Amino acid sequence: MEKYITTLNEEIKQYLKILSPEIPNWLLEYINTPEMIRLDKIGMSCGTWYTKVYNDKYFYSALTHSIAVALIIWNFTKDKKQTIAGLFHDIATPVFKHCIDFMNEDSEKQESTEERTEQIIKNSKQIMNLLNKDNIKLEEISNYHIYPIADNDTPKLSSDRLEYTLSGGLYQTRVFEIKDIKKYYGNVTILKNEEGIPELGFKDLKICEEFIHKISNLWPRWIEDEDRLCMQFIADIIKSMYIKDYITIDDLYTLSENEVINLIKNCKDDYIKIAFEKFQNATRDSIYKSDIPNNNIYCTSVKGKKRYINPLVKGENKNFRIKDVSFLANDDINKFLNMKLYRYIGFEFGFKPYNN
Repeated sequence: MEKYITTLNEEIKQYLKILSPEIPNWLLEYINTPEMIRLDKIGMSCGTWYTKVYNDKYFYSALTHSIAVALIIWNFTKDKKQTIAGLFHDIATPVFKHCIDFMNEDSEKQESTEERTEQIIKNSKQIMNLLNKDNIKLEEISNYHIYPIADNDTPKLSSDRLEYTLSGGLYQTRVFEIKDIKKYYGNVTILKNEEGIPELGFKDLKICEEFIHKISNLWPRWIEDEDRLCMQFIADIIKSMYIKDYITIDDLYTLSENEVINLIKNCKDDYIKIAFEKFQNATRDSIYKSDIPNNNIYCTSVKGKKRYINPLVKGENKNFRIKDVSFLANDDINKFLNMKLYRYIGFEFGFKPYNN
């Protein structure tokens, strides 16, 4: 882990230090397992890193995300089981992340790939030895959904949702500087929500309001036409590779993204190979958007998951949702929820995915 940290850019090093000044030694052992290290070759951008449609500031891996989630949980709870559950929440992530959910026709919930989590942990001798040493049961760390500080339903604020929002605001759509993250993160605390369940929230209304205003410029990035198009295209390429026996489902959970890309580029099927090359060179200017389909190009219709936050804010006698006490936050959230999305999206080149 310490060696891994040295490979990260200075901004991410500073970011992780903000999330938790302390990285406990026991956590390093869990991070330094083959099942976790594999995640360093999987990007959080869900495949959009590999096309000119997007221009992320830098590559941000699922390993860094998982470590950051664990650090947030540890910072607020000092609970080992919750922290490990948070660390392992993406251990079953395949290459291109949620693109495989799109392939599984789960583009709206994006949870289909979580099925292998318990199996991967259980099959790891190194992880199971660590759990036995710490007297932790498999079922206590294999499902982070049981810990509301780690995960909860949108639009509540959890460690996972907070992490990909903070990091996305650094490397994807630049809405933060490191000093901003220090300010907003420093205002986060654990509150009780409407159901009496612990949930991350903000101490100060004005800081929360400012936070929402900034990240409302980030939210569209995760569902806009360009993003859904790129993810569905990768899903269709991978499905076509699978149907033609150029790749297995297990490959998606064992190979790196670059290794899978090499399989695509070197496969015997020029139709798949050339289409992927055109995807890599595509730009935003060459994207088709309409409420009418176009059968002459690669054209798809797919919904996505609207990721946003309506956090709790601490009040004198009770806690409130920011949307209920801030006109600005209410407008920002409604603007995002009502954003225009086209029914049909496509690239201006031909590609029809294989079905059999």
